[in-house]
Amino acid sequence: MPALPPITQALLLINVALFAADLLLGHLLTALFALWPLGSGRFMPWQVVSYGFLHGSFGHLFFNMLGLWMFGAELERIWGGKRYLQFYFASVLTAALTQLLVGLFTGGAPTVGASGGLFGLLLAFGMMFPNRTIMPLFPPIPMKAKTFVMVFGGLELLFGVTGTASGVAHFAHLGGMLGGFLMIRYWRGQSPFGRR
Repeated sequence: MPALPPITQALLLINVALFAADLLLGHLLTALFALWPLGSGRFMPWQVVSYGFLHGSFGHLFFNMLGLWMFGAELERIWGGKRYLQFYFASVLTAALTQLLVGLFTGGAPTVGASGGLFGLLLAFGMMFPNRTIMPLFPPIPMKAKTFVMVFGGLELLFGVTGTASGVAHFAHLGGMLGGFLMIRYWRGQSPFGRR
């Protein structure tokens, strides 16, 4: 197994360290750095990035870090650290903006988690390696990466529209995928962006 590339390794370590620190501090970090809805009176501009480093539970942290390792490490090896970071933060940012927009209509609790960035990485992995077979944990059925992306994207849309699995920021996940998709199109000089 190849060594974990440095940016992915740093993201993993930062997320784990902040999760532990938040527990020790009685969730003070969540109170300050989670993404609060715009009408809550607690929103601060830095939250559109800082929320992506906090997690609500050990399971939340574990599955996000597993996905970051599974999909992010290989993308970092291909793109290099600078491009990988640009892509990751574009996904985190568009996930936050999507969640803030949805929150204007739904209100709701603060948002935490690296899932927006992860869903962007998942989309990129499916676009770059569409026919690679992967074995997801849920469901434990081998499938091509492009199928996996379509299934998860479709489920997120379904759950978001129907309100199923409440407490999960489904539209933020979709926003992360949108940000990743737009970043790839920007790099390729495709619409809505001009030739580069």
